[in-house]
Amino acid sequence: MGSASAGRQAGARDRDDEGRARNARPRDGLGRPLPYGSDGVARQPEGVVRAPRESVAEAQSLLDGGKPFHAHEVFEDAWKSGPEDERALWRSLAQLAVGLTHAARGNVTGGARLLRRGADALGQWASATGRHRPYDMDLTGLTAWARALAETVERDGEGVDARDRAPRLRGVS
Repeated sequence: MGSASAGRQAGARDRDDEGRARNARPRDGLGRPLPYGSDGVARQPEGVVRAPRESVAEAQSLLDGGKPFHAHEVFEDAWKSGPEDERALWRSLAQLAVGLTHAARGNVTGGARLLRRGADALGQWASATGRHRPYDMDLTGLTAWARALAETVERDGEGVDARDRAPRLRGVS
C-alpha cells in the first residue's frame, strides 16, 4: 500500500502507489479504522490470486483468529479472480464474514441481515450447481451456522465474540 499516511496533510486523501483513493488509516482486528499513528492489525493484501483451497485455509485461519473482516478480503479476492461460475459462492462467503464482522462490532441489525443474505445466496448457489461441498466446504453447515447466529444476535441484542463464533468452513473439526 506504500506510505500513503506518511506526511499526510489535513484534508488530503490517502492514495495508493497507483494514485487510487485508499484509506491508509490503521485498522483493528474487526476492520474498524483507528487514528493515524495507532498500532493496528496488519491488513490483508488486496488482489491476491490464490488457489481455492488456499483461500479456504487462509480465511479459516483468519476466522479462527477473530478477524472476519480480513477473511472477507480473502473471499473477495477469490470472488474477483475466480471463475465466473464460482463468483456467487465466494461473494456469499464474503457476506457471511462481513455479517460476522458486524455482529462482533455490535451492529445487530446489519450483522443479522448480512448473515441471512449470505446464507440465502450460499444455499441458492449450492442448489443451482449441485455442489454442496466445494473445496471440502460444508455449505449446508455454513448456512445453518449463519442463520443460527443471526437469530442469536437478534434475540440477545448484543455483539458476539468473533473468535468464539467463527464458523468451521469445512464442518465440525
